Amino acid sequence: MSTPLTFAVTWDYRCPFARNGHEHILDGLEAGAEWDVTFVPYFLNQGMGTEGQDAWDDPAHQPDLLALAAGVVVRDRFPEHFFAVHRSLFDSRHVDAHDLRDRGVVHAALARTGVDADTVLAEVDAGWPAKVIREEHERCVEELDVFGVPTFIVGEDAVFARLMNRPEGDGAAARATIDGVLDLIGEHPELNEFKHTRLSR
Repeated sequence: MSTPLTFAVTWDYRCPFARNGHEHILDGLEAGAEWDVTFVPYFLNQGMGTEGQDAWDDPAHQPDLLALAAGVVVRDRFPEHFFAVHRSLFDSRHVDAHDLRDRGVVHAALARTGVDADTVLAEVDAGWPAKVIREEHERCVEELDVFGVPTFIVGEDAVFARLMNRPEGDGAAARATIDGVLDLIGEHPELNEFKHTRLSR
């Protein structure tokens, strides 16, 4: 039996490129990819702020933590529902164009997956998910200089990878895409930046 490829990946539900990357991961896993994935929350308000800004305790930024906190609750307390919830929250923002700062929107995105939405949001209100988000976000920044989503982390290597396409349910393509990203990280550490000057579509 082969050893699963182990990696972590950051997310914030508001980023379209995080959605693309995570859909590849979810579709790949559902197609049988042998990956051991750790999903790491990253708060874009803090990561994209000006130097010295602290979004963690600013009341103006708290609504933007809602969906991310709900995802962390499901990841840690109801892991059997995480993949469905993860996809649903991304879809709520990027397919339905809903505002993830709206509690009703997040509740609906949770409920349609079969998880107990009221229980998840009660855990969000308890406050511990926001602390987990801050701890994991700050650890990535301090230890690996992570600056955005999605960042793929393999061992001590962290790489921001912006995927332009979605797998559209093609599990084989999803597996090949993520395996390609992981191969570049592991086999070509000398490649620091690789970016097309024009989009192919």
